[in-house]
Amino acid sequence: MRILLTGSTGYVAQRLLPVLLEKKHQVVCCVRDKTRFDNDKFKAFDLEVIEVDFLKKESLTAIPLDIDVVYYLMHSMSSAKYDFSEAELITASNFKEVIERTNVKQVIFLSGIVNSEYLSKHLLSRLNVEAILESHKYALTTLRAGIIVGSGSASFEIIRDLVEKLPVMITPKWLNTRCQPIGIRDVLHFLEGVLMKSYTFNHAYDIGGPEVITYKNMLLRFAKVRGLKRTIFIVPVMTPKLSSYWLYFVTSVSYSLASSLVESMKVDVVAKPNDLGQKLGIDPITYEQSIELAFGKIEQNQVISSWRDAMNGDAYQDRFNKLIEVPQEGCFKDERSMTVDDPERVLRNIWSIGGSTGWYYADWLWDIRGFLDKLVGGVGLQRGRTNSDTLSTGSVIDFWRVILADKKNKRLLLYAEMKLPGEAWLEFRIDNKNLLMQTATFRPLGIRGRLYWYSVLPFHAFIFRGMMQNIARYRQPK
Repeated sequence: MRILLTGSTGYVAQRLLPVLLEKKHQVVCCVRDKTRFDNDKFKAFDLEVIEVDFLKKESLTAIPLDIDVVYYLMHSMSSAKYDFSEAELITASNFKEVIERTNVKQVIFLSGIVNSEYLSKHLLSRLNVEAILESHKYALTTLRAGIIVGSGSASFEIIRDLVEKLPVMITPKWLNTRCQPIGIRDVLHFLEGVLMKSYTFNHAYDIGGPEVITYKNMLLRFAKVRGLKRTIFIVPVMTPKLSSYWLYFVTSVSYSLASSLVESMKVDVVAKPNDLGQKLGIDPITYEQSIELAFGKIEQNQVISSWRDAMNGDAYQDRFNKLIEVPQEGCFKDERSMTVDDPERVLRNIWSIGGSTGWYYADWLWDIRGFLDKLVGGVGLQRGRTNSDTLSTGSVIDFWRVILADKKNKRLLLYAEMKLPGEAWLEFRIDNKNLLMQTATFRPLGIRGRLYWYSVLPFHAFIFRGMMQNIARYRQPK
């Protein structure tokens, strides 16, 4: 079967893709930038990658006509150009217009549970998208899920941050809100299970785990699985804004995402009963089992995708490729080099930088920089990285984004996503003479940018020198 997969760089799509390929389907992945999609690991499968942007009608001509099924896995929570609900409506309308011209028989849409009388802006947007996607040219199957639990999912990582960092929590009253979490494994089973099942055509189904629990219970049961004792006090005085700041500073989410989550978390997200699971032979696993499976993947360093790696916004739109060409004019640079005796070992060290490994020198200063970044609305250091030794273009490393990860040519290029009065790059390269080159480049924005560079210049002398020397010397434990 020929399948079009949208949102291909997103968390769920990255999990669904190998499932579809293993089932011998032909898959066409829609991405806005091919350089952000690592298809080397799928060379043995029938996979095609096309560049399209559903906010730009002119790019949609790349979509082939001979499509049987489409998975609609797009959302626009981080759009900068549009209000996210407006962006979602434009995306859905453009999608429908072009897909109705193809041979598609079924569109499968993963949405959110919308059974409450009051809906958050996010859930209302999902419901509006569903209405737009309905068509007489193809059958629409909608799966509505609430909290998705899996290694790398936003919900899982937020809960993990809260539980592992805070022995005692003073929390907002929305922790009494009820939800029905479902494991990512079961979400994938449902997504693949409804494929071309005629009885699912033009129907919507809520999918959830076997239990309805509160967010407070989710935190406490997560702690129990991890062998941690946690105490939670719920207070009524935390406003939505304070709640958003609470999530923002403790977890790795941005403030805008934290605000959207807080609004959604005030609404009960409980699935309406249906017989879809029974028809497909799916018996959803418990919340605790989902947590254990997630940590099994983490401990084996087998996390396939993470919400933090998905670039859903348009911050890089039309210029991601340009960032590979590090500017030379009008920039400040810190350039260092040294000859190394074991380039392969040094390359492994470079590929392991950040996250739990740290930055090889003065990590406490990096932590302070991350904290200061959080204070001014930046991403901070809390995002970490998805895998401890695997990188690809688009991956996140703390407050950096991987622009190029070329292990064959021994080059790693990072672009700063921290709040800065300018732009910053950090590059590591090993040449054919075993010379390790480390270059920090800063392109200042006006006087503020220049003052910033000179203010941090004293720290660069020992931070960048120590980092390069330790990268060259460090021997990873066997």
